[in-house]
Amino acid sequence: MSEILRVAVVGHTNTGKTSLLRTLARDVGFGEVSDAAGTTRHVEGLQLIADGMPALALFDTPGMEDAIALLEFIDGLVAPGERVDGPERIARFLATAQAGTRFEQEAKVLRQLLASDAALYVVDARDPVLPKHRDELELLAACARPLLPVLNFVAAPATRAADWRAALARLGLHAVLGFDTVAPPLDGERELFDTLATLVHGHRDALQRLVEARAREAGERRSAARRLVAELLVELAARREPVAGDHEAALQQAVAALRDEVRAREQGCVDALLRLYRFRADDARAGELPLTDGRWDDDLFNPETLRQMGIRLGTGAAAGAAAGLGIDLVAGGLTLGAAAALGAVAGGLWQAFGHYGERIAAKLRGHRELTVDDAILRLVALRQRTLLIALEGRGHAAMTPIALALPSAGNAAAGPGAVQRWRSGALPPALVRARAHPEWSARAGRPGEGGGERDAAVEAVAEVLC
Repeated sequence: MSEILRVAVVGHTNTGKTSLLRTLARDVGFGEVSDAAGTTRHVEGLQLIADGMPALALFDTPGMEDAIALLEFIDGLVAPGERVDGPERIARFLATAQAGTRFEQEAKVLRQLLASDAALYVVDARDPVLPKHRDELELLAACARPLLPVLNFVAAPATRAADWRAALARLGLHAVLGFDTVAPPLDGERELFDTLATLVHGHRDALQRLVEARAREAGERRSAARRLVAELLVELAARREPVAGDHEAALQQAVAALRDEVRAREQGCVDALLRLYRFRADDARAGELPLTDGRWDDDLFNPETLRQMGIRLGTGAAAGAAAGLGIDLVAGGLTLGAAAALGAVAGGLWQAFGHYGERIAAKLRGHRELTVDDAILRLVALRQRTLLIALEGRGHAAMTPIALALPSAGNAAAGPGAVQRWRSGALPPALVRARAHPEWSARAGRPGEGGGERDAAVEAVAEVLC
């Protein structure tokens, strides 16, 4: 037996053999997937790695197209009364000229199976059980290798999985696995490898290492994905842009520009998530964000901003006046009295409030700062959560792009109450805090500043995305 487990992936034409390998390898570029029959014409192999070491070699084989005629041909190679076991019968066929001509595809499959330790027999569970399938299984069984039937497309509405399980049981194949390559079950990969280990017990340890390694990778991938979304939300919450001029046209132009920037940043997160899960760049795309009126000014005086300003009180020449101004702002907003106080202490505000003094002065001059509306933050969070859930349950053979339709509030798969919290509940405290930290927003491709406090906010948002 070889050091690495070698498994041939076999079956009738167009049952999803290449699709299975794509999903197991998490590689949308492996082989060629098409609705046309006989897409795979040659044997192709790949290895699955566990902790940096090869644990399993999988071999994609062409579809078997004419098992009925081949079985009749092989029967004709055995003389009456001659006792020949299965592997010898297959060897006689492979030595004939027909193995390179009429039955070339079947010969490639059988050669690879003889060179392997086991096989996965992929079935399109939507197909009826026909005599050709029984003859295929007889040919494969003649190679004397453990065979694990894998029922593909079991999530389709017209599946005949029960018929297939009954037919396979009559042929002595009781270990049968349902594994939809387009929408694989959450624990389907583990079940596949565990079932395979029962058939090739000598490779159980290697398969167990593979299962454990892939489970760790999946957990790390989910954590990295949540952090990408949390980074996006913190950056958008902290984002603020000045509005040049007092005219309504200037405001609408600034809103449109910010909307486009937010849209591009959201798409950047979508692209990063697709790369993380190893899907194609066009497998998902977020739709247009609605144009809202935006929000401005209020964030200058939210509790987090005032807390930061309070830390700086006591420095600068106008500390006392600044403290009184802060109380005035908290009590009633920017009043005429506050404006007068600001004018009186203009020289000391910079020292007292740091960069907040410049923003307060800009407010007095009629300048406005535009930030991302709460409704947009909620929409982006919901769309990104929808994408995360879709990527977790998507096989790498899927051809239909992910539609980022928002889940209903009662969708249990999205997490109990999670959707409703993002729709109408209070925003996470970390995002509220980010409103007062414009330095947390990235600019011109540079990461947002803020160090550990910003990182803590990102981690806090990532936790509530689940």
